[in-house]
Amino acid sequence: MSEHPIQGLMQTAMENIKEMVDVNTIVGDPVETPDGSSVILPISKVGFGFAAGGSDFVIDKEKDHTHGNDAMNAQVALPFGGGSGGGVSITPIAFLVVSTDGVKVVPLDNNTHLLERIIDATPNMVDKIQMMMKNRGQNQGQQLQGNQQMNQQQQGGMQQNNYTV
Repeated sequence: MSEHPIQGLMQTAMENIKEMVDVNTIVGDPVETPDGSSVILPISKVGFGFAAGGSDFVIDKEKDHTHGNDAMNAQVALPFGGGSGGGVSITPIAFLVVSTDGVKVVPLDNNTHLLERIIDATPNMVDKIQMMMKNRGQNQGQQLQGNQQMNQQQQGGMQQNNYTV
């Protein structure tokens, strides 16, 4: 079975897009700082789209004959018209900085990285909540002991007042 012309269009367009978009497009080439203390990697968001279309045309002479799609007349080829297109969008979104201090993500647009900030802040928030709960438990225990002592003192004072009256 021979290949349909639309397959050739699609294959050519996809191969060209595949050459343009690879992992090196998303994570760029590393750049070392002049002092050699850190390496910076650009991170990009890549989007791409692709469309293809085509049609077989019937010539007036062939209207009386059977179409090329019939099994008996597989050699009869109808004229074909088609096209394809694609587009790629590359947007830098952050830099990954690797230094002796550790790895840090530096976003270019602070508004779109709220989720990342929340994830980064979560361990500190959990630690603070645990400390608050622990301190609250200790304070409640101390407060309970203080209340018991006050109750004992008040009861002792009442007993003294009862005897003096």
